[in-house]
Amino acid sequence: MPRRGTLVAVCLSGQKGTAKEPVEMGKLVADWGLEGDAHAGTERQLSLLNEEKALQLTRAYGLPYRPGVFAENLVVRDLDLDQLQPGDRLRVGEALLEVVQRGKEAKPHHYSYHGLRLLPTDGIFCRVVKGGLVRQGDPVEQV
Repeated sequence: MPRRGTLVAVCLSGQKGTAKEPVEMGKLVADWGLEGDAHAGTERQLSLLNEEKALQLTRAYGLPYRPGVFAENLVVRDLDLDQLQPGDRLRVGEALLEVVQRGKEAKPHHYSYHGLRLLPTDGIFCRVVKGGLVRQGDPVEQV
């Protein structure tokens, strides 16, 4: 049975190693990633993070949260990203994504938000199979 959530934010940064900034909408390009983002064109074209996990961690440390502070591209609500495995596909707005990796190696020089990192443990990395526009409020559905 398909699982469905909501896209809370689209975030990008023109530089690696920095927080990303929320934007009104983003253009996902097939086999490239999020147009204008520094990680486009890499193996991990796009990063996804659950809003619930980000809020839980920042609240535990008394920190404010805004989408993009963990360097994530897409913030998703009400879809359990922990259940996704490489090869699984998601439809987000007009785009189709394929999971390529769960988490990543955390290196000392990688970006952190006040010393905290979520992408290494809870991030989902995808490639863009079919491009299209994505914006806040779009459905995110496993297909």
